Amino acid sequence: LKQSIMEAIQEITSDLEDLHKTINEQATNHIHSGEVILTYGKSDTVIEFLKTAADKKLRFTVIVCEGAPHYEGHDMARTLAQPTEAGNSIDVCVIPDAAIVAMMARVNKVLLPAHAVLANGGLVAPSGCNLVALAAAENAVPVVCLTGMFKLTPLFPHEGQDTLNDLLSPGSVIDYASQQDQQVDFVNPLHDYIRPENINLFVTNVGSFQPSYIYRLLSEYYHQDD
Repeated sequence: LKQSIMEAIQEITSDLEDLHKTINEQATNHIHSGEVILTYGKSDTVIEFLKTAADKKLRFTVIVCEGAPHYEGHDMARTLAQPTEAGNSIDVCVIPDAAIVAMMARVNKVLLPAHAVLANGGLVAPSGCNLVALAAAENAVPVVCLTGMFKLTPLFPHEGQDTLNDLLSPGSVIDYASQQDQQVDFVNPLHDYIRPENINLFVTNVGSFQPSYIYRLLSEYYHQDD
């Protein structure tokens, strides 16, 4: 039993070490020269994916949503604007979240990170990503999620109202001192749930899959009794 457990742990460790490499190998299949790509939130997986495409001599523009109120998009844009190891650069534009719907008509593709991939093919992503996905669906812009398969979970979105979600302090959204006398409840969720019909493709370390294929992957990664 000990030997089997050690082999399973070693296999998982190996997959995690090669995670970004295997995802980045698919960059040229999904990014093309002249494209305008929109992304939301800060993700090392998305950053390395885009930088790998830039190293392949592809010229494209990345629109980064600033991601208020935490403004992780500023850090994301700053990292993307730095030259890659090969000396290539990426054209980066930062927009306020209020401009997402207006800019979507000019976008060719949306890249989103993942916090978790649910059993029905839905996506748990940073708060604000659902707005991006809905705007993309309205403009028929494909939404691609970059994720490792270790984020696949057998949970469904209806299993608890806050599946894989956390509530943050509302202090980052509104000043507590100025609202003490008002009977108002403020909710500041950390993640959004995106329905599977608003996602076109999952690019993972074991290949690219549509949301409808996630159920098949569950049978490979989770035992029926679990």
